[in-house]
Amino acid sequence: MSLDIDIWLNNYSSAVKCLFGSRLIFLGIQGSYGRGEATENSDIDVIVILDYVNSADLKAYSSMLDTLEHREKVCGFISGKQELLNWESFDLFQFYHDTAPLFGDIDFLIPVISMFDTCHRAIHIGACNIYHMCGHNIVHEKNTEILKSLYKSAAFVVQAIVFDQTGAYIKQKAALADAVHEREKEILQAGTMLKEQQNISQADFEQLSELLFNWSSELITKYKVK
Repeated sequence: MSLDIDIWLNNYSSAVKCLFGSRLIFLGIQGSYGRGEATENSDIDVIVILDYVNSADLKAYSSMLDTLEHREKVCGFISGKQELLNWESFDLFQFYHDTAPLFGDIDFLIPVISMFDTCHRAIHIGACNIYHMCGHNIVHEKNTEILKSLYKSAAFVVQAIVFDQTGAYIKQKAALADAVHEREKEILQAGTMLKEQQNISQADFEQLSELLFNWSSELITKYKVK
């Protein structure tokens, strides 16, 4: 059965509102559907913020999702407001900018993500994680799927770099490629190429791993938060 995302989101939003009532603070969507770049294989990455969340809420939410069409595509995040307010600020930087609202807003996060070093922390910690996992993958796993996921993470780091340089958060990958310097453009192009290919040669795996490893190494030094 084909997915009409607008109809699905209307049905989903109504179901969540019915389930949680006045406790619901925010509903949003992230990922490729949030950016308008979804394919038939894309997940539906939805965000639910409540006044608080306990295990009974999680079970009730899971049961509600089981009643919806395309349940197998649904993923995302459910959280209480206070937990989100006390989350690591570098994570919230991307969370805030990459989430399209369906109900309510998350502007209560602005004071948390407006700290001077938040954007640099997003870049720096993202680069550290990529460097660590890329090196591990080169030495131990040698896994193309891991490399693909690391390039996906790299795209979020590039978004933070552009925001740091211009003050604009660009969601769409095509528009993002037009706004970056050659080094970051190369990273985005490599990530797109990897996503479109099922298998790559050993030589390509090594070349793309080296590119990502060296790029993340440069960022770790450049964006160290003092």
